[in-house]
Amino acid sequence: MQRTITAGARLRAADGGANRWVVLVVLCVSLLLVALDATVLHVAVPSLTEDLRPSSTALLWIVDAYPLICASLLILFGTLGDRVGRRRVLLLGYALFGLASAVAAMATVPEVLIGARALLGVGGAMIMPATLSILRAVFPDRRERATAIGIWTAVAAVGAATGPVLGGFLVEHYWWGSVFLINIPLMALILPVGRWLLPESKGSGDGPWDVLGALMAAAGVLGAVLGVKRIGAGDPLLSLATAGPLLLGVALLILFVRRQRRRAHPLIDMRLFSRAAFTTSVGCIVLAMLALVGLELIAVQYLQLVLGLSPLETGLRLLPLTFAAMAAGATGSYTLRRIGPRRMVGWGFVLTAAAVLLLVLMGQHDRPVLLTVGFVLLGFGLQTTLFSAYESMLSEAPAESAGGAAAIGETSYQLGAGMGIALLGSVMNAAYAPGLAGVPGVPAEASRSAANSLGEAYQVAEHLGGAAGTALYHAARHAFVNGLHVTLFVSAGLLLLGALMALRLPRVMECPPDAEEPATTFAGAADSGDTVRVPGSREPVTCPDPVGREAATAACKAVGPEPVERAGSGRSAR
Repeated sequence: MQRTITAGARLRAADGGANRWVVLVVLCVSLLLVALDATVLHVAVPSLTEDLRPSSTALLWIVDAYPLICASLLILFGTLGDRVGRRRVLLLGYALFGLASAVAAMATVPEVLIGARALLGVGGAMIMPATLSILRAVFPDRRERATAIGIWTAVAAVGAATGPVLGGFLVEHYWWGSVFLINIPLMALILPVGRWLLPESKGSGDGPWDVLGALMAAAGVLGAVLGVKRIGAGDPLLSLATAGPLLLGVALLILFVRRQRRRAHPLIDMRLFSRAAFTTSVGCIVLAMLALVGLELIAVQYLQLVLGLSPLETGLRLLPLTFAAMAAGATGSYTLRRIGPRRMVGWGFVLTAAAVLLLVLMGQHDRPVLLTVGFVLLGFGLQTTLFSAYESMLSEAPAESAGGAAAIGETSYQLGAGMGIALLGSVMNAAYAPGLAGVPGVPAEASRSAANSLGEAYQVAEHLGGAAGTALYHAARHAFVNGLHVTLFVSAGLLLLGALMALRLPRVMECPPDAEEPATTFAGAADSGDTVRVPGSREPVTCPDPVGREAATAACKAVGPEPVERAGSGRSAR
């Protein structure tokens, strides 16, 4: 007697499913380190500048090399993992990340630190899509996958928000290089653990890997993100240094899309974007990150420059946002099952917009209760939106394309972050600068210098001294708070636009049997000589050992009652 059963069902019957939750822990630790490294350096910049004396351009590259390289290589390594093995790419990413951290910590010149940060970006690009695609492979059931993604997104939020706190503590007690040294023992531990515990998974592997397409995507994303970051830094839009990379990047991405549509075996199946849920989820990720990163940047400036908090105190003030994000991730799976993707993403955007409008009440004096409530609502709302958008996006993609889909999601995350700094930073500057024109007793040249930033305005005011310096100081604080209010209103409008966009998502969370692991039911036990069809394989495999009736029944309950195809019978049995 022969039956078609699934390897996934047998695995669940054999080990009770415990191993995949251990795998999730390993993946979350990986993501925590990458997310933490994206923000941990920010508070170390003053100490680093004093030690290495980099030029303004070198300092910009020290900060931006990591996110730029990481964003540009996500598609390359995400799709490579689909071909050569996601665990293999992930383990290589671990090793490179640890090595680059050691080089960065011991750097004595800016050029070495820039190179180390670029290598960290390469390692991060290997790790980030691999964690999400392996998660997709080990959690074929959508209900369990939703829980896993909730934990995964909460860990990402914890890493990003904990970075400034941890960085502030290390810089105050040690030296700036210590912010990189923390990666080395953790990577030394997780590399052998990951090699032992993580399962290998691949996509279909049909056709050759499109090397030229992968390089086009990398160069296109690099140019686009670099152009957006330069706009956010205040460079003129029409300057060669800004418009050149931006236009070249957009052109390469357009050519990449056209190339993928023509190829029989594309890196990324562009038909995914014909699915409304997938495209809408990607758009929601961009909008959510646009609001989050832009607001965090402005909030940090407000806390430090207006309220006068230290870097460590600033990080501690942002902790309520982190705890709220953790709560949203922990309860996200339950909420998604109850209300569905459309209402979850939509109401997440609405809640975030309400939090932003509440923060408009911030002024030149500290209001800790208001800030705490606003940050809690902000963290919960944004994490709810990001969780549901990621879950919907990943569930729309077939398992063999998980690496490419994860890379698209992570690239959207990075693009949204860059666009948030550029757009909201430009709005902030446009609203801030006019408030410094015509301050009594302040020369025009000093007013123009003060209009660049609040920190520079404080320096100019200190240099002027007397009544003119005092007037400029108070005018700059007032102008910054007014600019903050305008920026918050713009951000709330974008968030409400995201709520409207969410109307294109499915109303309910559909949980059909996974296409790659067809659900089965067992009329009896699978004996030696029975046929097993392994997901992703076209050829049946003979069972070497009997599978007990109890294990078969347990597997059946895990995946739900579906027909069993009997080889050679041409019919289904219940």
